[in-house]
Amino acid sequence: MKLKNKIALITGASRGIGKATALLFAKEGAKVVINYFSSKKEALSIVDEIKKMGSEAIAVKCDVSKENEVKEMINKTINTLGRIDIVVNNAGIVYDIPLFERKIEQFKKTIEINLLGTFLCSKYASEQMIKMTNGKIINISSTNAINSFSPDTIDYDASKAGIIMLTKDFAKKLAPKIQVNAIAPGWVYTDMNKNLSKEFIQKETEKIYLKRFAQPEEIAKAILFFASDDSSYITGSVMVIDGGHD
Repeated sequence: MKLKNKIALITGASRGIGKATALLFAKEGAKVVINYFSSKKEALSIVDEIKKMGSEAIAVKCDVSKENEVKEMINKTINTLGRIDIVVNNAGIVYDIPLFERKIEQFKKTIEINLLGTFLCSKYASEQMIKMTNGKIINISSTNAINSFSPDTIDYDASKAGIIMLTKDFAKKLAPKIQVNAIAPGWVYTDMNKNLSKEFIQKETEKIYLKRFAQPEEIAKAILFFASDDSSYITGSVMVIDGGHD
């Protein structure tokens, strides 16, 4: 098992990529902290599923954009499980709204959850990792930060681009003992994309070399790579997972 006895905190873990990652990490031997904000029932269901695997898990409610709540989540993780070896900053939101209809409140909320949340969780978890002199941080960015531009998600795109630079800055600051990397997925079949029209999905699928969206489990495998010793000589990097894209 690649993560035997490791302690992993995964934000936004009650669904989609976060859920798939939590289950895969548990299968690989990790004890997992399932962070959620509103989906308590789903989070507890994942905890039960992990316990049935024979591993350990807890669910922790936290708004990652709130500094005090992040501190409490980190402290609860350490008090309950002893330490934090791995952090996956996955929590995020998106609004699909025409650019000139975007409200300031929506823009701020997207930046606060996606970018500030990643910063806060990385900052307070890494303080503990520094004491242990090791750790892994994996941030979830997006191809929207690189080459899939969408004016209707301008704040999301900006937040995900910020995550890439945040990844590189943390990687430099925390080297050589703590590794910080990012994943940039393209289209993935998740709840975040469940309201897309069939016509839009077909149009986007035609742009993908592999002619399909990714499954969350496929993204989770890449996150596992960065969380495990398989990536022992990689930090400050961004892995694009988009099935090939024009």
